[in-house]
Order: sequence, then C-alpha cells, then structure tokens
Amino acid sequence: MQHGEELGAETGDGEPERARPTGRRRRQSAERKAAAAESGNRGGRVGVTYKYFGAPDGATAARVPISMRPEELGGDELGHGMYTKVKPETMAAMVLTGIQGIPPAKVPPLELVVLHPDYAVVKLPISVVEPLRKAGEEELGAAAFIWSTVPDRRGPRDAFVIYKMLVEWQGFAQRCQEAGHQLYCLVWP
Repeated sequence: MQHGEELGAETGDGEPERARPTGRRRRQSAERKAAAAESGNRGGRVGVTYKYFGAPDGATAARVPISMRPEELGGDELGHGMYTKVKPETMAAMVLTGIQGIPPAKVPPLELVVLHPDYAVVKLPISVVEPLRKAGEEELGAAAFIWSTVPDRRGPRDAFVIYKMLVEWQGFAQRCQEAGHQLYCLVWP
C-alpha cells in the first residue's frame, strides 16, 4: 500500500492488501498460563485478607493501625482474631442460608464502620452472629453441606472443610460474646 491509498486497494499483483492486526493477542498460551500459575501471578488481581476480630463497640473497632500487615496488627484478647480469605459477606450468607434457611438474595448487608483508602472495617450483624453462636453440630453440618452445593461461587467446596471453618467461627463468636464483644472484620489488600 502506498501513501495516500486506501486499505483494500490493489497492490499490483491483483490482490488487495489485508489489514494487519495491531494489538497483542489477548489469550494466553498454555505455557504462559503455567508460568503465571507457578509464579503466583493471578492476572493483576490483588489478594485481599480478612481478619475477623472482636471489639466492644464500633469506635474501638475503628481504631486500627495505618499499617495493615498481620504481624503489626496486634490482636485482641480473644486470640488475636482469625485470618482468612473468606469475605464477610460470604460468611454471613453461609450462616443465614445454611442455618436459618434464608435465600442468598435476602441476606442483609453488613454495617460499614470505617472506609479508608487502605482498609475497611465492617460489623457482622447480630442476625448472623447469634444463629452461628447457637447452632448445634447438626445445623453446622447441614449448613456446610448446603453451602458446598451452591453453584457459581468462590471459596472452599468441600463440605468438611466448610464445616471445620464454621466450627472455628462458632467458637470465635462464642468467645466474643463471653467477653462482651461484637464481631468485626478488617478488610485490606
């Protein structure tokens, strides 16, 4: 194609010149996917950490350090909280769907305590904490099974892993209640 000619103009051999792709291909090869998996690169997604902790009130829960590193975060008198990769919204849905039978679409929103550019603190509502704290072993097992069958969601899929997680959360919720604390979650990248 010569300067001033249009795309598709004949080049002299009778064939129109074809436009060439200008961008990089968007799909990764199998080799690049394997290399990304080994290196831990998740395609630009940032990992988020959730720390569940107890505090007597929202003002106390809101006082978190500027640095959000787990080793610098300290803890509370309830065993330094619980670190997990499970969102508080997911935890609330697990409890209310599995134990209370509430449809996932009807799970109430969490209460935002602090929204900072580097972190957020949310309060888990009593409507989530109370059923979790009072649930029996059978109810936790049923909730774990129900949640393990929910399609199109992230997180653990094995019912026993979910059951152990619910038992751990239940123990933590009971310790919070005994100390007169409410359950909060600190969210940071």
